[in-house]
Amino acid sequence: MEKRNIVLLSHSGAGKTSLAEAMLFDSKEISRLGKVETGDTVSDYTPEEIERRMSLNLSLLHCHWKNKKINILDTPGYADFIGEIISGLVAADAGVLIVDASAGIEVGTERAYQLLNDYRLPFFIFVNKLDKEGADFLKTVKVIQDRFGKGCFPVHYPINRGGEIRRVISVLQEEEENLEETEREKVEEFRKKAIEMIAEVDDYLLERYLEEETFSHNQIMQGLQKGFAERKLTPILCGSALRNIGIDSLLEMLSEVSPSPPSSYKGVNPESKQEEERKADSHSPFSALVFKTISDPYVGQLSLFKVFSGELASNTEFYNSSKGTKERISQILFLQGKEQKPTSKVEAGDIAAVAKLKNTETGDSICEEKNPILFSRIDFPQPLLSLALKPKSNKDEAKISEALVKLHKETPTFHISRDEQTKELLISGMGNLCLEIAIARLKREFKLEVEVGEPKIAYKETITRSAEVQGKYKRQTGGHGQYGDVWLRLEPLERGKGFEFVNKIVGGVVPRQYIPAVEKGIKQAMSEGVLAGYPLVDIKATLYDGSYHSVDSSDLAFQIAAAMALRKGALEAKPVLLEPIVEVEVDAPEEYMGDINSGLSSKRGRIVGMEGRKIKALVPLSEMTHYTTDLKSITGGRGSFSMKFSHYEIVPQKIAEKIIAQKRVDNEKEK
Repeated sequence: MEKRNIVLLSHSGAGKTSLAEAMLFDSKEISRLGKVETGDTVSDYTPEEIERRMSLNLSLLHCHWKNKKINILDTPGYADFIGEIISGLVAADAGVLIVDASAGIEVGTERAYQLLNDYRLPFFIFVNKLDKEGADFLKTVKVIQDRFGKGCFPVHYPINRGGEIRRVISVLQEEEENLEETEREKVEEFRKKAIEMIAEVDDYLLERYLEEETFSHNQIMQGLQKGFAERKLTPILCGSALRNIGIDSLLEMLSEVSPSPPSSYKGVNPESKQEEERKADSHSPFSALVFKTISDPYVGQLSLFKVFSGELASNTEFYNSSKGTKERISQILFLQGKEQKPTSKVEAGDIAAVAKLKNTETGDSICEEKNPILFSRIDFPQPLLSLALKPKSNKDEAKISEALVKLHKETPTFHISRDEQTKELLISGMGNLCLEIAIARLKREFKLEVEVGEPKIAYKETITRSAEVQGKYKRQTGGHGQYGDVWLRLEPLERGKGFEFVNKIVGGVVPRQYIPAVEKGIKQAMSEGVLAGYPLVDIKATLYDGSYHSVDSSDLAFQIAAAMALRKGALEAKPVLLEPIVEVEVDAPEEYMGDINSGLSSKRGRIVGMEGRKIKALVPLSEMTHYTTDLKSITGGRGSFSMKFSHYEIVPQKIAEKIIAQKRVDNEKEK
């Protein structure tokens, strides 16, 4: 049976899930139409999706039409869940971009369009919600063509009666009966334009077109199929998912025009490091890519994979070439939302799932051990927003780590880290909503109550000039006393160099066995800072003199003496506060460049590059805490950004004074 792997994308709320539901209903996979509003669709089945009435996860469905299996990848429309969208794009061979006829091209529509092009997928545009008041098909088509180009053209046309959509007809078919004159004229206009567009992508058809010969329906469809596969043609379809109008025509188009999976896939042999190509047929060695992981409440971890070549049978094993390990599998499953349908095997071009894999994660390549191959890993964006998180009960420390790891396996754009300096546990994601969902799941699935807050900024301290100081520790009590005496020369190092210790003792004035204790004492004092308790960095400490007592000197005495010297010297060497600076790259339409530039400058940012839609800047991390919201406000959601750590810089004095004062207050509260 031929396969079609289709990803559904749109702005949030344009009707992807309703469209998927109608496709299942028309193909007799389900017997009744569920609705997002009533929380009973096949695709949106998690408690969070039902509660919020929106897709939050990639969902895998399938149906059959004209002896073809159509795998449907229903994605979220919200930008916070870009990782789910990317997983769907990786597994798909074509897409359907849904446009709300009453809203037109929205922010999420533009983002989905760009992603489809980035992943070089051919796609249809489905103009949905033509049953809504104010919906205008012709106006929407013009907006689509103005924004996305003339390669987008209608192949379907809605028939309205009494102000309501009744049915959808194909403009590629011969003339239909029962059309009003204005409808007949518009259908003929669209038909002529469609045939012209199709002819232009095929030399044989173009020659016949120029000679004014007529085309058979088969020739038209073959030309459309060719132009679609080459990404030169983007057919516009239409209907109403909620009223189940135009869905059978969509399924027909997916079946006839959408391409089969590629004939081959390229990868790298992990042993020879040479590029290899696998033919996408059942006779080739098995290979596949895991594109999504789901945590199922009953069977545990579910790994979704697309088979590139060969076939895999239930109750066998495969080789994970990404990890270099073998995995035993039980039952292979075809998914229909949360429903799992057992199958004896899965073959090239199809998508399936398997439960309870121990070492396999999203992005891993799986294959036969005798014929290993590695495919490109999925490139997920780095998270943009972080929250500090801690369990309300100390006894939940271990449990929360385990729960967070499970969430990360499901959502690769959700990260967990422990800040070495602040010791905070951080969760990071693409925006506020995805972090809200993660926290809600911790409570619902893992029964964990947590406290969240903004992460502390990992400030540091350093010195800006040299100093020479003595640290002398002398304590006499009954019996042995304590004695340690050191002279240190402190010098600032280049930013990012950390710490350098130099032993310049001659003549044994500080015995060799105490030198490590001196270095240890310096490091201990550096970790505590001198301004506000932030660690001191980028310092060269030279031990050049000192004295000892044959009886009273000890490691502890020299540690204390060295720490005293470091603190005293750092205060004399004009200490300053350092803050982390991040490299920010903003991508947005050019009309917003001025406002984005001003916004970054107001955050103490320095613009370091501008080109087309992109601005690069260096900005203090402390100023970027709410930038996801700020950028959305400036661009209406049409902008995106990424950031990564760059370096540390000195904090301006007035700002540093406020930070130091607040840190001292916080330190007092913690005592």
